[in-house]
Amino acid sequence: MSQPVPAHGGAGVRCAVLGSPIGHSLSPVMHHAAYAELGLTDWDYRAYEVDDDQLAGFVAGCDRTWRGLSLTMPLKFAAMGLGEVDEVAALAGAANTLIFEPNGRRVHNTDVGGLIWALRSAGDQPGVDRIESATVLGAGATSRSALVSLAELGAKRVIMVARTPAKAERLRTLTEALEIELTVREWGTELPRADVLLSTVTAGAADPVADEAAASADVIFDAIYEGWPTALATAAERLGKRVVNGLDLLAGQGALQVHLMTGQDVDPRLLLEAAHRALAPEAR
Repeated sequence: MSQPVPAHGGAGVRCAVLGSPIGHSLSPVMHHAAYAELGLTDWDYRAYEVDDDQLAGFVAGCDRTWRGLSLTMPLKFAAMGLGEVDEVAALAGAANTLIFEPNGRRVHNTDVGGLIWALRSAGDQPGVDRIESATVLGAGATSRSALVSLAELGAKRVIMVARTPAKAERLRTLTEALEIELTVREWGTELPRADVLLSTVTAGAADPVADEAAASADVIFDAIYEGWPTALATAAERLGKRVVNGLDLLAGQGALQVHLMTGQDVDPRLLLEAAHRALAPEAR
């Protein structure tokens, strides 16, 4: 059964984030902050609970008031079949943005650019301009975008650590296209030294290896932003490492989505500040 498109209460331009679960999403807060900055008073952005089976029906039900959709898990693979695929999404094999154009739909991947921004710009310490080696924990949709981002930053060697090594082995076609030397290791094996370690696994999954993972690289990226700081982030900060989190990625990729949807630019830090305000205890 397809997800019905909710009724719209007034005129204006509609955008939304879809996923399942979606109640935790900070995207509405961030995008509305961008609209306020850009003076887009007739734009609206909401969150809707939509799973894989419901996605096509939701998209088909969107009328001409709709401009764009942000697509989070588990929709990043299903989105690939819903429009013309841009170059980055085609390379990563995953998309997180759908734009309604006058002549059809186009799907994009802004996770790649968002992660690059996060590594280069987020935080108080100097950013990462170029790397040679990286370790990636996990082999899901986020790891695919992470590999493309790492290639853009110059990585030539990547160690991918996965509970199911066969899943990581399926990424060899991608790493060969990116001219990255991929080594697959089973979860729990010793981690080599790397310039950057990226954890793309779910909350708590990296906790048992947090100390070892944090010690293995100069920069630690943890895709989690709920329940922050994670055990990995805490271990990294204790060692004086530069830490980047999923909120930095969300802001970076969100700013790119705003550009795709509105045609205007906004500083990712504006989105990041809006998210921090929403997460502050006094805002709850």
